[in-house]
Amino acid sequence: MAEAKLLHIFLIRHQRPVVSKQGWFNREQASQFLMEYDACAIEELVTKPAGLPTEQITKVYCSSLPRAKQTAQAIFGPEITLIEDPIFNEFQRQAFSIPYLKFPIKFWLIGARALWLLGINTNGLENFRQARIRAHKAAQQLVKQAERDGKVVLVAHGFLNIFIRRALRKMGWHIVRYDGGGFLGVSELVKKAEK
Repeated sequence: MAEAKLLHIFLIRHQRPVVSKQGWFNREQASQFLMEYDACAIEELVTKPAGLPTEQITKVYCSSLPRAKQTAQAIFGPEITLIEDPIFNEFQRQAFSIPYLKFPIKFWLIGARALWLLGINTNGLENFRQARIRAHKAAQQLVKQAERDGKVVLVAHGFLNIFIRRALRKMGWHIVRYDGGGFLGVSELVKKAEK
C-alpha cells in the first residue's frame, strides 16, 4: 500500500534591509527609520538558503513589502511568479511618544513591539488580536495551496512567520526544519496529504 504523500510549506524570512541603525534617534527619527525600513532595498545575497526546492517551485507567495519581494526574486530568480498579498505583510508598529529624548533604534523597535503586544500604541494600526487572525488566515491560504501543489513557499517576515508557524502546528503540521528567526531563516513544515 502506497504511503500518503507529504505536503510541504516553507516559510522564509526576508534578507537584511539596507538601512542604517547607527546613532541615536528621537521619536520623529525613529518614525522615519520605520518608513525607510518598509521601503528600502535588501543587501545582496552572498549565499542562498540551502535545501529549498527551487527547481520544483514556479510561484512564490510574498508580502507586498519590497524586502520580501526582492528576497523572493534573489532566491528563486527574476522569472519566478510572485504572488504578492498584504495578508503576508509584517505586523505593524509605530514609534511611541517620548518627546525630545534620543535612544538607539533598538530601544524604539523593541519598545514599539512590546507596547503594541500589550494593546498600547495601536492608534491607527491593526491590533495584536487582528494580526493573529490575519496570520491564521494566511496559514489557511498556504495550506490550500500546498494541497494543490504539494509544496508552497512564502517569503515574508519574522514576526508574521512565527504566528503562521503556530497556526500551522495547531492544524497538525510538523516542523522538520527551523533555522531560527534571523534574516533568510527557513522553517519547513510537513503534513501527510489526506486521501
